[in-house]
Amino acid sequence: MKKGMCYGSICPNLPHRDRLQLAVEAGLDGVEIPQIQTQEETEEVAAIAQEVGIEIHSVMGGTHWQLPLSSTDEEVREKGVEGIKHALRVAKWAGADTVLVVPGVVTDAVSYAAAYELSQKSLYELLPTAEELGITMALENVWNKFLLSPLEFRDFIDSFEHDLVQAYFDVGNILLYGYPHQWIDILGERIVKVHVKDFNVDTRQFVGLLTGSVDYPRVVNAFVGVGYDGYLTAELSPYRQYPDQFVRDTAQHLSCIINGRV
Repeated sequence: MKKGMCYGSICPNLPHRDRLQLAVEAGLDGVEIPQIQTQEETEEVAAIAQEVGIEIHSVMGGTHWQLPLSSTDEEVREKGVEGIKHALRVAKWAGADTVLVVPGVVTDAVSYAAAYELSQKSLYELLPTAEELGITMALENVWNKFLLSPLEFRDFIDSFEHDLVQAYFDVGNILLYGYPHQWIDILGERIVKVHVKDFNVDTRQFVGLLTGSVDYPRVVNAFVGVGYDGYLTAELSPYRQYPDQFVRDTAQHLSCIINGRV
């Protein structure tokens, strides 16, 4: 497996080159970038990444919370679709193969049934762009009150019967209502990307990597069992002091997880 980190976790105040160089020096293999606004800046970041020797492996879609793909307001939903289309283009410009997508959000005003139907509608509308660009849309479990069981998540993905709709599995998020190894076993080869963080089930709070309730040896064994050999991407808040050390520490934590030394 490969070691990755979300770009926003890497010393956000540094210029692109310094951030990416730090990631390389820390021992990371790749980064997940946000949904950058312009093609020019995206290509600039991609060129620096290639020069320093680190992969941009995915893009985190940036509009699906404020503009949900499941919104019952058609204008909002359509803007959400356009936002993810832009994220798909960013991935193409950056040389990434995947965009993280929040498929829908259930709220007091948006029923579960409506979210299911509208999310499907939006993703079907996005598929032509994904096909044109050759970018996978990876749906993530993100405390959105939607797709709350591994069986439902699996069946929702399978309903598209398309290789470009897959799963982005978040190990830490799932502990609020499930067990990571069970979800991994059921989602299986549908998992194309993974976020790692840690979560304390007693305090119901996110905590430092390796300090919470995630059973990482069991999680890694589950990934090996389903043939997953891709990125484990840390999605964490940097230290308030010495944020560069946070990047180095996180890379070491990822090495421990991957190598079974926890």
